[in-house]
Amino acid sequence: MSLKRILEKFMKQLKTQRDGKNKFKEWLCKAQSIYGDAVKTIRNHLNTICNYFLSRTTNGVMEGINNRLKLIKRQAYGFINFENMRIRFLYCFT
Repeated sequence: MSLKRILEKFMKQLKTQRDGKNKFKEWLCKAQSIYGDAVKTIRNHLNTICNYFLSRTTNGVMEGINNRLKLIKRQAYGFINFENMRIRFLYCFT
């Protein structure tokens, strides 16, 4: 089984933060030779990453919202009036 599949499997199956952290550490040892820089980054943020096991939520929705707002700002080439910008942002999500 590939490292990617192993990671996907334990991310879906494990229920506790402690179990997730232990499995992640095992996986990181195996993945070091293939994903060197990524493994280093994951180790630096392991506690935060393992918070996923507490509530099973990600920040994907918020990232999508931020991306949409940045796109509106780019398309407008800067708003002259804050109220117009606010209206455009609110209209985007209705």
